[in-house]
Amino acid sequence: MSPSSNAPDRGRSALPGVPFFSMQRINRELRPDLMGAAGRVIDRGNVILGEELERFEAEFAAYCGAAYAIGVGNGLDAMTLILRGLGVGPGDDVIVPGHTFIATWLAVSQAGANIVPVDIDPETYNLDPALVAGALTPRTRAIIAVHLYGQPADMVALARLTAGREVALIEDAAQAHGARRDGGRAGSLAAAAAFSFYPTKNLGALGDAGAVTTNDPLLADRIRSLRNYGSSAKYVHEEMGVNSRLDELQAAILLAKLPGLEAKNARRWEIARRYDAGLSNLPGLVLPKVAGDTEPVWHLYVVRSLRRRQLQERLAQRSIGTAIHYPTPPHRQAAYAGQFGTATLPHSDKAAGEVLSLPMWPEMTDDEADRVVDEVRQAALAVAEPAS
Repeated sequence: MSPSSNAPDRGRSALPGVPFFSMQRINRELRPDLMGAAGRVIDRGNVILGEELERFEAEFAAYCGAAYAIGVGNGLDAMTLILRGLGVGPGDDVIVPGHTFIATWLAVSQAGANIVPVDIDPETYNLDPALVAGALTPRTRAIIAVHLYGQPADMVALARLTAGREVALIEDAAQAHGARRDGGRAGSLAAAAAFSFYPTKNLGALGDAGAVTTNDPLLADRIRSLRNYGSSAKYVHEEMGVNSRLDELQAAILLAKLPGLEAKNARRWEIARRYDAGLSNLPGLVLPKVAGDTEPVWHLYVVRSLRRRQLQERLAQRSIGTAIHYPTPPHRQAAYAGQFGTATLPHSDKAAGEVLSLPMWPEMTDDEADRVVDEVRQAALAVAEPAS
């Protein structure tokens, strides 16, 4: 590791940068398989609700340890269709975390239900079960637990809160493909789970894509109908559905990538360990904490700093890519202006002002991971407040 110094080191300027993410490198090694998958779809000529989708749904359900998987257009649709499939709608309350991507909240709004934001555990960034307990009312119909950054929420504690109540526990597993907690895998820890296969996810398509997993056959059947115009037979429409079908091309791409997911997640763990070892005990830098009996999949490696802006600027000068997930919590977005003015979510607000995501993708080399460690150490020491 380089020694601490506030003086410019012109010798280090020639070192190659590390991008926050590289789609080209992620797909390069799989190019023959991806081209073969696309070729199968082209040659077969069936591009919607065909063999590729059926096979992917079966294999992804088995991977998650769920009975059913239903491919849909994207992660937002997956969550919205779960809520609609469960009959959640106008007049119902749905508990959501205050720190998450806005899609979690949008799904509730699209289902016509009321959003009830609850603050997060400041160490895991997931829903705090103790605060959820205080937010339950007779109108509560669902709790959406987001497995943020790839670490599963405390589903056992949340499930205890729903015992004896007509409250559905739902996973937002958009960032948690393959994650485990308490012996179960994301996608099998609740009544249903919503997945996104956006290209940057641990299991990513080449465009928008999503899925629902569940063990409930009636819910699975209803979501299959809802995703296809509310139809279970051609030109027979039992209810007003939507057009949200995972197409054959994306299903084929996902089938090509699914067998390698475990190895890719293991590589993310290796990078996370290098970060943990190299970035510990730095002034003003808080590293991610893994809850007990949890196997995260490190969709993101997120640190915290009170001097995030200065830290991010210094890393940008050294060509180290970073991102913020997420800089503005949903209750402060213009989309929800005037609706949550009295919401008290101090941990969510604080996280939004401090979190910084470092490069985390399995095709990174050890040298690149070490370069990130070196540059973050240099930057963290440079921006640290001087001792009084």
